[in-house]
Amino acid sequence: MEFNQNHPLKNLNTFGISANAENFANFNSIEELKKLLENAKQPIMILGGGSNILLTQNIKGSILKNEIFGIDVIEEDNKSITVKVGGGVVWHDFVLWSLKRNLGGIENLSLIPGSVGAAPMQNIGAYGCEIKSVFKQLEAVNIESKELKIFKNKDCQFGYRTSIFKTQLKNKFVICSVTFKLNKYPVFNTSYGAIEDELKEKGEITSLKSISQAVINIRSRKLPDPNIIGNSGSFFKNPTISNIEFQSLKKDFPLIVGYPNGDNETKVAAGWLIEQAGWKGFRDGDAGVHKKQALVLVNYGNAEGKDILNLAKKIQNSVVQKFGIQLIPEVNIL
Repeated sequence: MEFNQNHPLKNLNTFGISANAENFANFNSIEELKKLLENAKQPIMILGGGSNILLTQNIKGSILKNEIFGIDVIEEDNKSITVKVGGGVVWHDFVLWSLKRNLGGIENLSLIPGSVGAAPMQNIGAYGCEIKSVFKQLEAVNIESKELKIFKNKDCQFGYRTSIFKTQLKNKFVICSVTFKLNKYPVFNTSYGAIEDELKEKGEITSLKSISQAVINIRSRKLPDPNIIGNSGSFFKNPTISNIEFQSLKKDFPLIVGYPNGDNETKVAAGWLIEQAGWKGFRDGDAGVHKKQALVLVNYGNAEGKDILNLAKKIQNSVVQKFGIQLIPEVNIL
């Protein structure tokens, strides 16, 4: 296996940013990965679907792209099926696989971009669901020691859009496969208002497929297709503030959008904050804020990563000035 030098990354990131990798190689097995790690120039970066990164420069060192595929049933009982999925599998393809077999647990996570291997890193979630609820374990290779380690649910320290792989173990492991436990008799989660409204409007009977399609319809209306307009979906996390802070803000901004997050905190809609700060539909050259969803920053064609980053910083500053809330990027900035 050889590395490609000065490898273009424009088609490997959903922002469509032009940048090059000093060294680049694919791997489709744990054995191939270990061999590449022995010869890879540091620093080492693992690339999945490229849907959660913003490239602001050429990448020095080595990029290894996960192309471990396969979806295998490894255990089954009357209530559930345990499935081991390769880290290189496209997330939505796995969702479609589960729907075809009428297995529940990830239907609310339909159309989320990226790969299965990247999903646990940020505990992907949408419309009232997170993968930690169906996650059983993952296999990961230690980049330094080349040893294979199994991480159970508790080991991953899942939180809101985060895990141990974004904190203490960031850039230390390569996730090769993820094992999920899916339900044969699922409990439908339509508590998110938009899903209920979509099902009623379409006159659909609640089912795994109708919930998935409702989510797809909602996401397609709100979020731009990265094949048409470069983007990485939600650029910022929804910030969490104390209930006291939220009630104080509500006095000045009665329409502020927030959701309970435990007993003492409120999760505030970052898109609402950005829109109220005047950024929705903003465009500066080819860097902009999407006209339908202010939480999504976009590349209209030839923006550089630093253009998107500068726009993000301006948005952060204006939201702090108006609301006193610091927005944290959900996207990994490289």
